[in-house]
Amino acid sequence: MKQRRRLEALAQMPDEQIDTSDLPDRTDREWTRPDRIIPQENKQQVTLRLDADVLAFFRGTGKRYQSRINAVLREYMRHHDRAR
Repeated sequence: MKQRRRLEALAQMPDEQIDTSDLPDRTDREWTRPDRIIPQENKQQVTLRLDADVLAFFRGTGKRYQSRINAVLREYMRHHDRAR
């Protein structure tokens, strides 16, 4: 629970206030992930800022919470696409 509070506080913090001075310089290396971790379907990895309570809700739904967030966004998209 303590770590979750720390992560939520960090998520609320502006990027320029985050101390990254202890991170090693990795500009000389390209990082990749194995295909079995990131499906090669029609997916793209993005950085997205969500309200802490929204993220906590979805994380509380268990594994694959990111897929559920995607499903909610897809329904929103379908609804608004039909409204045009």
